[in-house]
Amino acid sequence: MITRTASIMKQRRVILIALPSLVLFLFFFFYILFNIRVKSLLLSSSNNHSITLTKTPHTETKFSVLIGILTRPDNYDRRHFLRLVYGIQSSSIAEIDVRFVFCNLTKPEQRVLIALEILRFNDIIILDCIENMNNGKTYAYFSSLPHILPRHYDYVMKADDDVFIRLEPLSLSLKPLPWQDLYYGFVIPCNSMNPFADYMSGMGFLLSWDLVEWIGKSEIPANYTVGPEDKMVGKWLKMGNKAKNRFSNKPAMYDYPGTNGRCSHELIPETVAVHRLKRWDQWLNVLEFFNVTKQLNHSKLYHV
Repeated sequence: MITRTASIMKQRRVILIALPSLVLFLFFFFYILFNIRVKSLLLSSSNNHSITLTKTPHTETKFSVLIGILTRPDNYDRRHFLRLVYGIQSSSIAEIDVRFVFCNLTKPEQRVLIALEILRFNDIIILDCIENMNNGKTYAYFSSLPHILPRHYDYVMKADDDVFIRLEPLSLSLKPLPWQDLYYGFVIPCNSMNPFADYMSGMGFLLSWDLVEWIGKSEIPANYTVGPEDKMVGKWLKMGNKAKNRFSNKPAMYDYPGTNGRCSHELIPETVAVHRLKRWDQWLNVLEFFNVTKQLNHSKLYHV
C-alpha cells in the first residue's frame, strides 16, 4: 500500500513538472497558427485590391501628345483624307490626339460646313487670328493652348497638312526623351545632325508642355511673331535660353524623295514623318510603302 501511494505521488510530481512545459508548448502552437492566418488574410486582401509598390508610375501611365495640323478652313478634302490616315493609327505607349488648326472663319459656308465637322468629329481648333502663313499663326497656336484646352498634354506638336506622321514610331522615339524643356523635330540645315545647329523644320516639330506654357507667358515670343514661323520658334527658344533638351530625328523625318534636295531621301521602314506630299500620287506611294491597309479583313461585302 505504501509502495502504491509512493508511485502515485511520483506520477503526480512528474505531471506537475511537465504541465508548465505543455502549457507553454500549446501557447506557442496556437500563437503561430493565429499569425499564419492573419498574414494570409492580409496578403489576400492586398491581392484583391491590386496594391503594387514595385513599379514606378511611368511604367503604367501613357504620356500624351497633341498634334495640331495647321491648315486652312477651305481645305475640306484634305481634312477628311487625313482623318482616314490618322484614324486607323494608334500607339501602344502614348495617348495621341490629332486636331486641325486654323484662324477665324470668313465665309458663310464655312460656318455651316465646319460646324458640321465639329459636330461629327470634334477635332477642330479655331484660333482668334487672321489666316496667315508667316504673321503669327504659329504663335497664336502655341500661346492659346494653355488657355483653351480642357487639359494639358505632355507634348504638343505643330505639323503641316502635307506630312504623313506614323504615330507608333513617333511615340517610340519620344519614350526615352525628357518630359521637360524638349524641342524635337528635323533640324535645319538639312545636312546637319546637330540639334542645336538652328531651328526645327515646320514639317512637324514638338515642344514639351512647359515650353508651350512659357510661349504663352513670355514677352519674347509675343514681340517676334512676324517672319518664317518655324525659324521664329527657334529664335524664341534661343533668346529665352530654353530647350536645353533637343532631338533631331534624322533620318526618320525627311522630305519626300526628290522634292527638296538634301532634305529628301528614299522612303525607309524606320520613318516617323514624310513631308512635302503635295500630290495624290505621292500620298499613294507613301501609303502603299507602309502598307497602311494591312488591317483590312476579307469580306463578302467588298472586293478590294
